[in-house]
Amino acid sequence: MFNSASSAILLSLFIFSTIAIWVSGIKLTKAIDAITMHYDLGEAFGGMVFLSIVTNLPEIAITAVAAYHRDYDIAISNILGGIAIQTVVLVLIDIFGVGRSAPLTLKGHSKVLIIEGVSLIFILSMVLMGTQFPASFVFARSTPFEWMILAIWLGTIFMISKFMGTQKKSNQHTIESSLRMPKSKFQGTYKQAIGVLIMGAIITLLAGWTLELTGERLANRWGMSGILFGATILALCTALPEISTGIASAKIRDYNMAVSDIFGGNAFLPVLFLMASIIGGDAILPNLKPSDIYLTILGIILTGIYMMGMVIHSKKQILRMGIDSFIVVIVYLLGLWGLLKLV
Repeated sequence: MFNSASSAILLSLFIFSTIAIWVSGIKLTKAIDAITMHYDLGEAFGGMVFLSIVTNLPEIAITAVAAYHRDYDIAISNILGGIAIQTVVLVLIDIFGVGRSAPLTLKGHSKVLIIEGVSLIFILSMVLMGTQFPASFVFARSTPFEWMILAIWLGTIFMISKFMGTQKKSNQHTIESSLRMPKSKFQGTYKQAIGVLIMGAIITLLAGWTLELTGERLANRWGMSGILFGATILALCTALPEISTGIASAKIRDYNMAVSDIFGGNAFLPVLFLMASIIGGDAILPNLKPSDIYLTILGIILTGIYMMGMVIHSKKQILRMGIDSFIVVIVYLLGLWGLLKLV
């Protein structure tokens, strides 16, 4: 059906799916807020796990469909390019969410964010290490490095949970990290919130599936490589939930959660390599292309810049953004230029 459709129809479906992801992201966040508060799930589960998984549902759908068809280029570049572009989302939060009051990393620089940032760098380092081994180095339908990525992600959640528990027991000032993303609370019962969560998840998954199928064909017709398309246009579209929830979070002065949503979501994305290898039956990391390795390193650099900003605590701003955000914009643009040269 998609192969025979005109480019105009494919583009319309792509745009419609993008809008569906944006709207669903806002609705889902309100529902998660109500569910998390009702069941007292805690910050680590609610923030780094629940919210990260839900806002990355488009990437989950895209990766699953691509793995089923064993066509990994768009999915891999969407994951690794998504990490880079979602880090740049912090620039938008800095400009439109915080504005002239102070740089984002001056407002949000908790120890939990440092832990999440270090975890993300560890995970991306595992991605790079996995590329150095042969595809025959397989354990339980995947390479050991994909399993180690999952272990690091789960270990980080456990560590944050213990850290937050220790803070509460010692009656110290706790990090404000509830799921108060939207300005308005969910209007309804927690059972209705569960219904919205289920429906929103289904819509987001279907929209992500449509994005993958229509995007792949549009990229071929426009003469774009799957790697370039996945790392730029598709990554931007699937980052819309993070943009909407991140800016809304900063607007209500929940700066730590705005950054945690990005760092936590980025740490979750490489876990999808394990899902892809299990579905497709192929080792993913040993088969990464030079452009994929390039995007991984770019993600590490961008994350490192923001972590330095959290440590330095500079008050200086350029064009309504912090020094770190300004540097991230320059590095990302140079990174895109290098990617164009590479592919």
